[in-house]
Amino acid sequence: MNTNDPTPLNPALIAAGSFAIIRRELARRGYAFPPELAAIVERVIHSTADFEYASLIRTAPGAIGAGVAALSTSCPIITDVNMVRVGISRARVGALGGRVYCFVEHPDVRVEALRLGMTRSAMGMRHAAQQGLLAGSVAVVGNAPTALYELLHLVEKGVRPALIVGVPVGFVGAAESKAALMAISDVPWITVEGRKGGSAVAVAIINALLRLATGDTPERVD
Repeated sequence: MNTNDPTPLNPALIAAGSFAIIRRELARRGYAFPPELAAIVERVIHSTADFEYASLIRTAPGAIGAGVAALSTSCPIITDVNMVRVGISRARVGALGGRVYCFVEHPDVRVEALRLGMTRSAMGMRHAAQQGLLAGSVAVVGNAPTALYELLHLVEKGVRPALIVGVPVGFVGAAESKAALMAISDVPWITVEGRKGGSAVAVAIINALLRLATGDTPERVD
C-alpha cells in the first residue's frame, strides 16, 4: 500500500474534485452548456471518463424540463434491463414518491418473449404498456436497441411516455434505433448519437434528472 497516495478518501471531496476537473476540461475544449444540459453532460462524463459525450448527447426541445416535471410528480421509471434499474438512485426516487420498474425477469414476459421470438427487454416495454405504466412514465433504454424500437412502435400506437431516454450501446441496431428516436416529435427524448451509450450512461442521465427534480445542486469545490 502506498501511504503517500494523495487521493482523498472523503467521497464528497472525490466527487467535487472530479466535477471540477470535468468543468475545466470542458471549458478548455470550448464547450459551454445551459445549466440543466450541463448537469447531464457532466454526469455522463463523470460516469464514463469520456469527453466525446459532450459532442454526442442530443435532446429534443423541452425534453429535460419534461423529464424533471414528470419525475417531480412521482411518475414511474421503466427500464429495459436490471443493470439500469439498480443504478438509479433509490433515495431520490423515493423522495419524489416514484418507483422504478424492470420487467425482464417477469414470468409472463419470459413466456411471451419466447413465444413471439422477441427479446425480453422489448417484451418488458410492451408489458409495461399493457399494465398501464408506460404512459406518463420516464422510459429508459440503456442496453437493448430492440427495447427502444418497441418503445417507438408503442408511441406509433398512441402510448405517450413523458420522456424517453434512449441510449443503447452496440453495433447492431444501436445507432439506427437512436436515429429513429431522434426523428419522432410525439414524445420528448434524450439520446446519444452513434454507437456509444450503455447502462452507465442511462443511469447517469436519470440520476442527473433526479438531482434537478429534487433541487440538489451540482457537486462543486468550495
